[in-house]
Amino acid sequence: MKKIKVGVVGVGRLGKEHARLYSLLPDVDLTGVVDIDHRRAQEVAVQCQTVGYRDYKELYERVEAISIAVPTDLHFPIARDFLKRGIHLLLEKPITRTTEEAEELIKLADRDKLVFQVGHIERYNAAIREVEGLVDSPRFIESHRLAPYQPRGTEVGVVLDLMIHDLDIILHLVDSPLKRIEAVGVAVLSQHEDIANVRLLFQNGCVANVTSSRLSREKMRKLRIFQSDSYISLDFLTQKIDLYREKEGTISGEKISPPKLEPLGLEIKDFVECVVKKRSPLVSGEEGKEVLKVALEIERQIYNQTLAHRH
Repeated sequence: MKKIKVGVVGVGRLGKEHARLYSLLPDVDLTGVVDIDHRRAQEVAVQCQTVGYRDYKELYERVEAISIAVPTDLHFPIARDFLKRGIHLLLEKPITRTTEEAEELIKLADRDKLVFQVGHIERYNAAIREVEGLVDSPRFIESHRLAPYQPRGTEVGVVLDLMIHDLDIILHLVDSPLKRIEAVGVAVLSQHEDIANVRLLFQNGCVANVTSSRLSREKMRKLRIFQSDSYISLDFLTQKIDLYREKEGTISGEKISPPKLEPLGLEIKDFVECVVKKRSPLVSGEEGKEVLKVALEIERQIYNQTLAHRH
């Protein structure tokens, strides 16, 4: 079988992992990695047995598919350039800075029937894959995603940095349009919100309470789902699930531990398969845009309440 030629633009903490995982796939030829820090590109290139470039335009003629893992404000111009040249795209989350930018990318991908996948990695978490089969009609959902502070990534607020993962999962699990969004948040160490909480009210009556912080002492990524007949607690870090069910007036609990797999590895493998088999990705550009729309409304509410006077 002919190997598919793939490249990576942006080999920081996350992009470096993209490159490593591509280099391990037998049906992929990792033809180049790009970073504005040329030394960084060279380092990763050596580790992944490929070539390092400073300018992403060098990859146009060398790849059929591309991973883009650069700061969010650069997503749109770089993604647009690759899509215009008929190159399949895996774009890290959040899809873009605005829904208009997202729409333009979706149109470009649709025009040439290109695979356009957005990197919402938690969809590939083994625990979520397992939970999808257990969730039928959630009534109340609670999520906590907390992380220690790191200056990296603060070009966006905690909503686009961390919370967007949970928003994507919740919109995916609740099969109903959103009716109302009520958000609060505060900026502490950066120019953007560092802690945020939102209450999502869906038309079918389901309520989700979502909390994210990047000022926590330790990491926590938990999701709790309450249904009429069961309660599911899921830990994204351990990829384990606690399931409680009501049977004849008593509650029985069971622990579910699906085989722990590397979500990013599954995501990369799936992207390559989508390109080869010409099928739709698990997280499409359209879904990336929908969750961005919700995240931007949350940001807007927080900005209007608490941040406007700081600027």
